Amino acid sequence: MIKLTFCLTRLPNLTLAEFQDYWWNKHAPLVKSHRETLRIKRYVQMHSADPAFADALREARAGGLDRAPAIYDGVAQLWWESMEDIAAATATPEGMEAGRQLLEDEAKFIDFAKSPLWFGAEKVVF
Repeated sequence: MIKLTFCLTRLPNLTLAEFQDYWWNKHAPLVKSHRETLRIKRYVQMHSADPAFADALREARAGGLDRAPAIYDGVAQLWWESMEDIAAATATPEGMEAGRQLLEDEAKFIDFAKSPLWFGAEKVVF
């Protein structure tokens, strides 16, 4: 499986609750509506929990919160069978339109400059 992992930081004008509500109730149905066109096998959202839980772990691993990496407001993962599936799906007029719609919607709630994404091949350990 090929996964796209997208670490999300919300736009500064949104609260965490507003961000998570929009992402779950508006964006997720949009992604779902394009799943066949884009050949997406699975889409998962991981919403950040109370930051206090993560702060202790971040502090211990980084040697202090001032040196800890940024916390994200959520992480999205999308699965495909292969890079060839992604390329084929996004090369069609329907795939290009679906991609345009998703990007346009993401711009309403995601700070792209602070939200890295990458593709990776899944290697299951257990």
